[in-house]
Amino acid sequence: MKCLVTGGSGFLGRYVVAMLKASGNNVHILGRTSSSDIAADLATGPPSLASPYYDVVYHIAGKAHFVPQTDAHRLAFTNVNSVGTVHLLRAIEQQDHLPGSLVLVSSVAVYGREDGCMLDENSPLSAEDPYGSSKRHAEEYVLSWGRDHGVTIGIVRLPLVAGKHPPGNLGRMIESIRQNRYFGIGGGGARRSVVLATDVAAVLPVVAEKGGIYNLTDGLHPSFRQIENAIASVLEKRPPPHLPKAVAEVGARFGDAIMSVTSWRPPLTTRTLLKMTSTLTFDDSKARNELGWNPKSVIEHASAWVS
Repeated sequence: MKCLVTGGSGFLGRYVVAMLKASGNNVHILGRTSSSDIAADLATGPPSLASPYYDVVYHIAGKAHFVPQTDAHRLAFTNVNSVGTVHLLRAIEQQDHLPGSLVLVSSVAVYGREDGCMLDENSPLSAEDPYGSSKRHAEEYVLSWGRDHGVTIGIVRLPLVAGKHPPGNLGRMIESIRQNRYFGIGGGGARRSVVLATDVAAVLPVVAEKGGIYNLTDGLHPSFRQIENAIASVLEKRPPPHLPKAVAEVGARFGDAIMSVTSWRPPLTTRTLLKMTSTLTFDDSKARNELGWNPKSVIEHASAWVS
C-alpha cells in the first residue's frame, strides 16, 4: 500500500515508518525537514503532496511537550495541531482520489483531566488548555471530514509514550536520574498510564482498517516509583531518593516564581508537582476487544526505551 506519514521523522513517527516499510508498504514522509519526501510546514498552508493518491494517511505530526508562556506560544498549538490538520485535509482533497482511511494520533490530553481512574473513550472531552484543546479540535475536524467524504477515520489517544530518546517529561526524568539529579515526591504511589511506541506503531494499521476511537495503554498503569526504579535499574543507578510532599510544595512555589519572570522551565513547579502526585489512568478495553490490542509491559521492557 501507498502510505503518507506526517511527522514521520519525529519520535513516534520513526517507529511507524519503520513498521510500515518492514511490512512492504510504500511510505512517503511529510515533515518540516529537507530530508522528508515532502518538505512542508502544515501550519502555514496545504502542502503539495508527492503522489496522486495514498491508500492510508497516518497523521502524527503535532506540537507537544512544551509549556506555553505567551500568547504566541499558545497560538502555536492551534496553528500546528488544529489548523495544520485542516491544511492536510485540504491537500488530500486535491488528489486524484481520497484515501481509504486516515488515522489521527491524538492524546489523552483531550479529556482535560489532571487526575482520574480508568477513563474510557466516552469520558467528556473537557480540555481547555492550548495543547489538549488543539488536539480535541483536530479530532473534531477529521471525524467530520471523514463522514462528509466517506473516509474511514481512526483515532488513537495516547498517554505517556515510551521509546528510545523520548521527548517531554519522560526524557527529562531519564536524564535527571542519569545525572543523579532526580527526586521523587512522597511515596511515589501515584499511577500513570503508559505505552510502548513499538506497540502503538504495530496496531495503527489495524486502526486504519477498522476505524474508531481508542485509548492505548499497556494496561498496567505503573506508579511513579515503579517507573523511576525501572529507569534507575537500566542505568545501573540506585533508586532515586524521595522528597516529603510538604518540602516539594515549597520548591514548586519557588519554581513557579522563577518561571513567571524567566523563559527557563524549572524541574519542579506546581504543575509538575500535581502531575507527580495525582493518579491519571485510562481504560483500553475497547482496543483490546475490537483491535486485539495486546501490549507489552512498559516496566518489564524498560531496556527497550531507556538509553
